[in-house]
Order: sequence, then C-alpha cells, then structure tokens
Amino acid sequence: MPGAIHAEGLVKTFGDVKALDGVDLDVPEGTVLGLLGPNGAGKTTTVRCLTTLLRPDSGRAVVAGLDVLKHPDAVRRSIGLSGQFAAVDEYLTGRENLQMVGQLYQMRTADAKARAAELLDQFDLADAADRTTKTYSGGMRRRLDLAAALVVSPPVMFMDEPTTGLDPRNRQLLWDVIKRLVSDGTTLLLTTQYLEEADHLAHDIAVVDHGKVIARGTSDELKARTGGERVEVVVHDREHIPAAAEVLAGFGKGETAVEEHTRKLTVPVTGGAKLLAEVIRELDARGIEMDDVGLRRPTLDDVFLSLTGHVAESKNGETGHHAKEEAK
Repeated sequence: MPGAIHAEGLVKTFGDVKALDGVDLDVPEGTVLGLLGPNGAGKTTTVRCLTTLLRPDSGRAVVAGLDVLKHPDAVRRSIGLSGQFAAVDEYLTGRENLQMVGQLYQMRTADAKARAAELLDQFDLADAADRTTKTYSGGMRRRLDLAAALVVSPPVMFMDEPTTGLDPRNRQLLWDVIKRLVSDGTTLLLTTQYLEEADHLAHDIAVVDHGKVIARGTSDELKARTGGERVEVVVHDREHIPAAAEVLAGFGKGETAVEEHTRKLTVPVTGGAKLLAEVIRELDARGIEMDDVGLRRPTLDDVFLSLTGHVAESKNGETGHHAKEEAK
C-alpha cells in the first residue's frame, strides 16, 4: 500500500542537466520524511514535481491517494506548500494575507478570519497582524508564508527548506509547529540542508545527491553505516603524539587517524564510556597531557560526508544569499 506521498522513477531534465535521475520515495501517512542534500541535489525539483508545479519527463507520483499527473487540481486541494522564498503579498497586512488564502480555498469569511487569527498567534505574529508585510523582517515573512500554507490544515504538507536563514529562536518555533502538525496526523515531506533539522524532525531520511536517492533510513540507521563510536584525543604537546597513538592502538578497532597540526588523534572503538575511562587512565599513566578527550558518535554530517564526499550545507551561492536576506 503506497504511503501518503509515493514516487517511482521520477526523471526531470533541463537542457543538458538531469535534475532528477530516477527518484523513488514513499512517505507513510502521519510521518516526516527528511529529504537531505546540498544545493543542486534535486530536492526542490522533487518537491515541484510532487506538488504539480513541474511535470516530470517520466515516472509516476501519487499524493494523498491522487495521481499527480492525472488529477493535478485535486492534488492541489489536498496539499500545503511552503517554498524556499516567502510568497506573500507585501501590500497586504499579515491578517489580510491569511484571510485571502482562506477565501481562495472557499472558506466562509468568518472561518477565514478565525483561522487567520489563530495562525497569527501560533506563529508569534499577532502584534504585527495589521501591518503591511513589506514592513516585516525576512524571518517574519518566512513565518507568515508557512502560516499561509497551513490555512486549510492540509493532510499532506511540503516544506522546502522552511528554516533557511532563520535565527535559532524562530527555527525552534517552526520545529514546534511541525511537531504539532505531525502529531495531529499530517504527512510531511521536508527538504533541508540542516543536518540537525533532519535529525530532530524526520522519522525517515532520504539522502539525495546529483538527482538520485543515494541512501535511505532512520537517522540511527544511517549513522550506523558510517561505523560506531570513536575516541578523540587532543594532546597538549606535539611530541606526545606517537605515544598517544600507541596507547589508542591498544584500545582501537581500526586504524588511528592523526592530525599533526591540531594534535588530534581519533580511533574507532567499542565499549562506550567504560572504555573511555580506561583510555584516560592509560594516557595519564604514561604522562601524556591532554587538552581534550571524548567519545564521539557519528552525526548526520559524518553520514553525508561518507556518502557523498562533501558536506551538506552550501557556504555560498543562492542559499547563502537567501540566508542573509532572511536572517532578520
């Protein structure tokens, strides 16, 4: 039984560029799928195909039980979409923007007004509700855009990098909203470059690179693919590196990596905190002074780097520019 969002073999090309190269996805009802990847990986193109904004060259997609290609109008009535850039009318107030969306969905005027007031409060915009949105900061516009996508409480939501550029407080606010949505039964496909966001919100994660899904699983399952725990030691004196490497070799389950310039040594281990205590005792007994020592578990950063050979979050380009515009 396909999930609330289901895609098979989606292909989309733009000239010589193959933006999607056979994307398969399945998102069970009431869950969050984190679509994780860098700029240009195919995340936004996937969302645009699933939300009827782009027609794939080949493949099949079903959203909320509806074939995206055969019943696009019905699909649009069943979904909410928040894109990378806030799509609000800057000459209307925040309240008017939300009421307008409700009326476009043929809500009764009283219901549209009530829903607008509820969302303005929920997104901490009540104090600015009657100001024109051209006076809003980037972060406020972002929150209003997300509120607009939720006016009709759709069963399926698509959020394309919803927190890009937001400060930690606004990001946490949106995370809380997303959690409430999902607990109420909404199915969500969330694209993100923030590994912490995928780790925090997603039941399942699909890693996308060069238009293909290159890995899929829970956060823990993906982390397990990169190996287990590692002991990291930073010695105080560079001349102690050989002795420290000898100690770690006695505890490690693999090769010890040494970074001469940072004086850091890393070795894969099993045994957790108990083993770490033994390592510290042995280093101390050998008179090796340490600036830092710890047990490190793999993160989604490690997963992405091991799968793709590069980090997930772009440091420049369009997303970087957009982040500067929105981080207010």
